[in-house]
Amino acid sequence: MSTPILEAESLYKKYETANGGLLAVANISLTASEGEFLCIVGPSGCGKTTLLQLLGGLLPPTRGEVRLARNPLLKPHPEIGIVFQKPNLMPWRTVLDNVLLPLQVYGTPQHEASQRAEKTLGLVGLSEFANSYPKALSGGMEQRVSVARALVQQPRILLLDEPFGALDALTRERLNQKLLNIWRKQNLTAMMVTHNIREAVLLADRVLVLSPRPATISDEFNIDLPRPRPKGIEYTQTFGDLAYEIRQAIKE
Repeated sequence: MSTPILEAESLYKKYETANGGLLAVANISLTASEGEFLCIVGPSGCGKTTLLQLLGGLLPPTRGEVRLARNPLLKPHPEIGIVFQKPNLMPWRTVLDNVLLPLQVYGTPQHEASQRAEKTLGLVGLSEFANSYPKALSGGMEQRVSVARALVQQPRILLLDEPFGALDALTRERLNQKLLNIWRKQNLTAMMVTHNIREAVLLADRVLVLSPRPATISDEFNIDLPRPRPKGIEYTQTFGDLAYEIRQAIKE
């Protein structure tokens, strides 16, 4: 892998509560290199989403630092696109207008914004639904709109928080393949939180395992599988062995 583009050093995050505080993340350091795909797994409630929000500049760390291209990251940045668990589309806006939203916020000229939004909808295979409203879409299509909205800023980094977790297995499988194609074509750095270990092995170059809360990195696995992933690789012995090793590393 090439130069680190996203770095975290000694990250801590403590939420203040009536009982004195809840430590969600404790002493996490990591790097993501340009063009790398990382997946983050761990037990439910361990702090995976908090870590992703820290890495995206959505939350300030209690201690430690996040750096984007070696510069401190103090707030959300257009070079980091984020896809959440729920699509959070605005029901009164068309698909195209939902994708346009980040460009409008950043004041991109209208003609350029429209061209970029239309191109990005083509990338996720939704050009023909540009003038539809969210209520007319399936769950998988809504998440593709959410991915397009994150990509329209032309980010260098894509952070994904369990984006396909609520979808059926076949839809999830199709969207994982589409995500891999987009990641490769756009030369993105991607970091994805998932509860699905086989999904992590399919997508990632590296899998980071978090401990029970407060989250620390308890283990790391290099996924030495060919790229692009051959069809049916999920059913091979090597794939199954990797998934089993990672499952054994997750402490409840």
